[in-house]
Amino acid sequence: MARLIKPGTDNEPKGKYREVGPRGGQVPSARTVEIDQGDRLPPTQKSGNRWVKDK
Repeated sequence: MARLIKPGTDNEPKGKYREVGPRGGQVPSARTVEIDQGDRLPPTQKSGNRWVKDK
């Protein structure tokens, strides 16, 4: 299972991250963001949602 990461977390590895539900499930209109090393993950669309790193 992928590691769920809270919004606002910084110092995550560079790459693409996908928004998921609180327990890792799919969300409608999920956002995908790309961050560089040391960037902070942005807020999610809904409180409680998390980010997972795409492979």
